[in-house]
Order: sequence, then C-alpha cells, then structure tokens
Amino acid sequence: HVQLVESGGGLVQAGGSLRLSCAASGSIFSITPMAWYRQAPGKQREWVAVITSGGSTNYADSVKGRFTISSDNAKNTVFLQMNSLKPEDTAVYYCKGRRSVGGYTSDYWGQGTQVTVSS
Repeated sequence: HVQLVESGGGLVQAGGSLRLSCAASGSIFSITPMAWYRQAPGKQREWVAVITSGGSTNYADSVKGRFTISSDNAKNTVFLQMNSLKPEDTAVYYCKGRRSVGGYTSDYWGQGTQVTVSS
C-alpha cells in the first residue's frame, strides 16, 4: 500500500509563489516516475510536470519556465515550486506515483491540495 500526501497549497496573489510537497510512505519501492496534475473547477484533470528516479523532468507548456519539479529521495518527497503564478493556475493539485513491475502498472494518487491565485 502506498500513501501520497500533498501539502503547501493556499491563497496567493498573481505573481506570487508557492511550494507544494508530496510525501510518499508505505510500500514505495519502484515508484517512478512521480508527477503533478491539477484540476480546475469544471475542467478535466491535466498533467503539469513529471520527474523520474534518475532526475529527468518534463513540463506542460502552460507551466514551463515558471514551475520546477524536484525530489528528495532520502525523504521520499517530491516538490513543485511554482513561481509567477497566474489566476489560471488556480486548481486542486494532485501528485501521482506509478509502479510498473512484472508487466503490471499501478497509479497512486494523493488527496490533493488547493491552490488559489487571486488577480
């Protein structure tokens, strides 16, 4: 069993910054990659950023240059540093971990953390 717990959301003015954390616990072996998604009201959940166990990263075009994903493997935690926030970044942010072992793939999700950016 894997647990992912996000934290760090909140209310911030446009142009501000927030740092989200996703702490993993439980049977976390072979959990890679880790990713951040977000879901705005009335919209589908969308992918934001991903990081592999080797440290490779990739970002959605909408956040490239403003958001940075990183990880602290010793603490089993993934971060999302969000700078130059815009009102359209308002959403519930979720982290997701994937395990692919023996041809089977399982995705694990956190409960989400609310980010609200005021104009």
